[in-house]
Amino acid sequence: EPLFVLAIDVQSNVVYVGQGHAHPGLNRKGLFIRKDEVHWIRPDLELKEGETQKCRVRIRYRQPLQDALLIMRGEGMYIVFDELQRGIAPGQFAAWYYDDEVIGSGVIS
Repeated sequence: EPLFVLAIDVQSNVVYVGQGHAHPGLNRKGLFIRKDEVHWIRPDLELKEGETQKCRVRIRYRQPLQDALLIMRGEGMYIVFDELQRGIAPGQFAAWYYDDEVIGSGVIS
């Protein structure tokens, strides 16, 4: 079966891989976006540090919206999904929605 990159440790020069499409390391419950990478389209709905909000999130184009919880902390935003998500990777964008309206987006760290 093919190998998939699960993580990269630049400091140790190590690439972690998992074998096969069903490898559990390909699935993640959440992701993190650094504070300077969080962009709000609707500043009136921007979360303040310590606030949380249920919403729907998309991490790739044409992906069905996924239920999630936004958690704003001092260092950035955590997005915790109701269901495991496959293939979340640094550098991808996450976009969050209320109903069908895009509220914000950010680059996954």
